[in-house]
Amino acid sequence: MTIEFRGRVVQVLPRLRRFCYALTGDLDRADDLVQETCARALANAAQWQPGTRLDSWMYRIAQNFWFDQMRAKKVRGELVDVDAMEHLAGSDGRDVIEHRQSLSLVSERFAALPKDQQMIVSLVCIDGLSYKEAAETLEIPIGTVMSRLARARTSLAQALQTGSDAKSTFIPEKSNARHLR
Repeated sequence: MTIEFRGRVVQVLPRLRRFCYALTGDLDRADDLVQETCARALANAAQWQPGTRLDSWMYRIAQNFWFDQMRAKKVRGELVDVDAMEHLAGSDGRDVIEHRQSLSLVSERFAALPKDQQMIVSLVCIDGLSYKEAAETLEIPIGTVMSRLARARTSLAQALQTGSDAKSTFIPEKSNARHLR
């Protein structure tokens, strides 16, 4: 393993972390996945073909490891850390609540998307890869990238529209709140 290889791995880390976060939906789990991906990449550096995209190779390692973990989790069942379930009091204010509701809607809808669409959204919208680069990274046709991304964006937009309609229906104005008492 060369110093150049290690340097290139370090350059990929920020994008790899965003990709892992898109897969896991949790920063701690994403960091664990990045660490495991780097350990596997460094241990198997001889398998990487110089001249090919290192980021694609590392994304594939992360994706395969994550899918293996998810399959194993289905067999074992989910473990929950009791300390992680503590709820902290948030800030007051209608804007904060509305923003959190919107973010929650997007997060829930993103998590409900098929994994292939989540990866496309992560690579194109979060990482800023071009359609061509995303296609090369995932080893799929560019048309597939475009159609998956279009379906994902439509689904997320519908969730936001539905969420904003629901908010206006269920949150009464101050003047209406007095009449409800």
